[in-house]
Amino acid sequence: MDSVTNHKINIISQNKTWLFVPATRIDRVAKAFASSADAVIVDLEDAVAPEDKADARKALQQYHDSADYQPIWVRINKAGSEAFIKDIALCQQMPNLVGIILAKAEQVSDIEQAYQGTGLPIIALIESAVGLYNIDAMAKVSGLVGFSYGFLDLCNDLQVQVGTAAADIIANQIRYQLILTSKVHQLSPPIDTVYPDFNDEIGLSARVSLWSQMGMSGMLCIHPKQVAVVQQALKPTNNALSFAKRVVEEYERSGQAVFKIDGQMVDAPVIERSHQLLNQLLAK
Repeated sequence: MDSVTNHKINIISQNKTWLFVPATRIDRVAKAFASSADAVIVDLEDAVAPEDKADARKALQQYHDSADYQPIWVRINKAGSEAFIKDIALCQQMPNLVGIILAKAEQVSDIEQAYQGTGLPIIALIESAVGLYNIDAMAKVSGLVGFSYGFLDLCNDLQVQVGTAAADIIANQIRYQLILTSKVHQLSPPIDTVYPDFNDEIGLSARVSLWSQMGMSGMLCIHPKQVAVVQQALKPTNNALSFAKRVVEEYERSGQAVFKIDGQMVDAPVIERSHQLLNQLLAK
């Protein structure tokens, strides 16, 4: 992996909140950035009806060329579709984009076409059984920096009943596969799927705790009010911070590889995790 790609992956992994804005509502981009989202994604795919895509592309181009432009990601349509070809042509005219979110990625060639056509970092959305089956092969393609997934689409394809305990099991299996593959191939940790009910702050907070504890890097958001909930849920507790500080201080003071804090055995993995937690706070 070259140093430029590695740098892009490191930057992407620091993004915790990824907020969608329909390309038909470019006026909402400013509000999206005002929500303090780490990344804003302008959507040319599911949020835009087929008959509206041409106007949506024009609106996106006008925004990119305007004085109000702030760097955005763009979700483009599935590789091989007519809309994909038009989306790639549009992206070629917008050199200041941050990157591409590729919808319904399934094959190595999907990533290759998107990257060769734009030269931009690619995040692949896995939304089918075929795509999930092929993630290891896709992870090796130049230009890919990370994965996310569309859980409702995957459930439809796998015939999983949404909202059941079985669906939760499948969701965690998908997360595990993406986490493992991303780690092995030195990609950014994957981004979790959307939480559809943007009025359910308790449920969203619980979801954030789950994926963050599993080692995922961030979450796709569909409403500005979700951004603050995600950010709050990711804040470490005072007890966790206090423990991490004491672990690092004792390690630096004593130089011992194994010791106790509050009766808890501390060894190399605990020391490393404490360093990571404190370094994450310093990076903000």
